[in-house]
Amino acid sequence: MANDRTPPSGISDVAIAHDYLTQRGGAEKVVLAIHRAFPDAPIYTTLYEPQDTYPEFADTRVFTSPLNRVAPLRRSHRLALPFLAWASNRMRVPARHTIVSTSGWAHGFRTAGSKIVYCYSPARWLYQQDAYLGTNKLTPKSAVLKILSPLLRRWDRRKAATATKYFAISTVVQERIKATYGIESEVLPAPHSVDLTVPQEAVELPGGFLDGFYFCVSRLLPYKNVDAVIGAFTQLDLPLVVVGSGPEEKNLAALAGPNCVMLKNLTDGQMQWLYAHCTAVVSASYEDFGLTPIEGAVHGKPSVVLRWGGFLDTIREGETGVYFDAPTPQAVARGVEASRQVAWDEAAIRAHSTLFTEEHFARRLRDEIVAIENREAAR
Repeated sequence: MANDRTPPSGISDVAIAHDYLTQRGGAEKVVLAIHRAFPDAPIYTTLYEPQDTYPEFADTRVFTSPLNRVAPLRRSHRLALPFLAWASNRMRVPARHTIVSTSGWAHGFRTAGSKIVYCYSPARWLYQQDAYLGTNKLTPKSAVLKILSPLLRRWDRRKAATATKYFAISTVVQERIKATYGIESEVLPAPHSVDLTVPQEAVELPGGFLDGFYFCVSRLLPYKNVDAVIGAFTQLDLPLVVVGSGPEEKNLAALAGPNCVMLKNLTDGQMQWLYAHCTAVVSASYEDFGLTPIEGAVHGKPSVVLRWGGFLDTIREGETGVYFDAPTPQAVARGVEASRQVAWDEAAIRAHSTLFTEEHFARRLRDEIVAIENREAAR
């Protein structure tokens, strides 16, 4: 279904809002999970580029901001940063209840009814700029952020205060929401969306990889620390498959040796095959949640992850994975070596993944809508 800039006439019961649909990542998977829970809900977003995000969005009703007319902004949402507050202010969602999926913009959309915010993090580019940019040096991007930040922080905090209910994706994000906005939120883990009925599609890999490769799935951004993972596997001389795209793609490709294969834009069937055939999932990212270890767990695969953030909520040390303490090649390598000494129980790992189902996630959102309606009826 093609995107549209004209909202539907009348008021929807439930609508979904998201920052922008221009990439494939965990947040976009959550939006699809919300849509499966509320299949009649239209989606409102600032930018939508169908070829760069999940194809399932083509079967939804997507309404966009005027910025979507500018093709370069659809292809690179970071170019739109100076204009996104304006575009978010222009977005009006005619619905009794709007479920907002956001890490920076969609909580600023104007809603006709309740606004239930599902927050991945207060905007990293406003409150964690060095981590977001990967440097504290002055660059054109950091210069623009420095100029715009005071105004955008005021806008951001004012818009956060318009929420009816705040959910946080993890405990670390719950703490960050309190510190940034002074808002008490409820932790609601994101659901995995692995469908084991999807037929696996084999991915062509070098011969040595078939003996058991390690798997890193990530947007290629500085704070994801994929360079540390590649460096670790160069030291270990073990096979590594990296799936993802982003601004660091060229730099990381230059680091990757013959033991590292970099892929992107894979189908669900190909991703299923890689999870099913990997030895373990590896991530050195500063993740506010981190879906990939859970997706690996659905296939009975352990994880080797940074002891930080959302991973602390989702990994049981020694049972479903191991931690390392710093995003450095040496620390990652030690974590991988430690994981190779464990006799992993695939059944226990799979059982752990059932704590993060779409059914539980959807039920909590529906219960919140009922609670809001009951409060409205009691007034």
